Amino acid sequence: MMTKMTDLRIKLFADGADLAAVRRLASEPHIKGFTTNPTLMRKSAVQDYAAFAQEFVTIVPDRHISFEVFSDEADEMESQALEIASWGPNVYVKIPVTNTRSEFMGPLLRRLVTQRVQVNATAILTLDQVRQVADCLSPTVASCVSVFAGRIADTGRDPMPIMAESVRIVQALPSTEIIWASPRELLNIFQAEQIGCHIITATADVLGKLKYVGKDLAEFSLDTVKMFHADAVAAGYSIVTRARAQRV
Repeated sequence: MMTKMTDLRIKLFADGADLAAVRRLASEPHIKGFTTNPTLMRKSAVQDYAAFAQEFVTIVPDRHISFEVFSDEADEMESQALEIASWGPNVYVKIPVTNTRSEFMGPLLRRLVTQRVQVNATAILTLDQVRQVADCLSPTVASCVSVFAGRIADTGRDPMPIMAESVRIVQALPSTEIIWASPRELLNIFQAEQIGCHIITATADVLGKLKYVGKDLAEFSLDTVKMFHADAVAAGYSIVTRARAQRV
């Protein structure tokens, strides 16, 4: 196992909607891009989508940023996508693989790619979806295919074979990258690296564990013991044992 983040070939993207965190992470050279979505934005109490995005682009003018459309109708999605794409040359537009009626958004992806919009096909969980999306992309227009490996794992399935095959599927598309989306733990970064995935997104809780990469396990064990002890003391916990009670 690698013990240094600098040894990784995979690109690490930060996933979130906290602009203060974005500003901090933008100064980190190992963060190669950013992604967000309406759910994360709502959790961060974002009120004005366009204003939020424009500030985001001001903070990060030189690295990948993915913003998502939120209409459920293909025509309106297209209008939103063209507007989002105009916010900066580093902006990718996230298009869900289907709408809420399970209608495949492939025709929309084709139209956007024809207009040279950088797309990020998202919410993908099956290999059939990866194949369908790949058929809609171009070898000369930059794009991403976000496969939600974390959600696949949430169903009790091993995401590794699906992710490895997804990478193979897009090999004929040199401008397309597979994103390992929704990782659940830091180990996923190294798993994604192992199967040749191009990008992995990570939320703040996962990124916060980067400081542990390569840490000596015996030292980590001692740190854990010290943490438990310090928290018990700080909480003022006590147990009156039988031996102590007898002495009293």
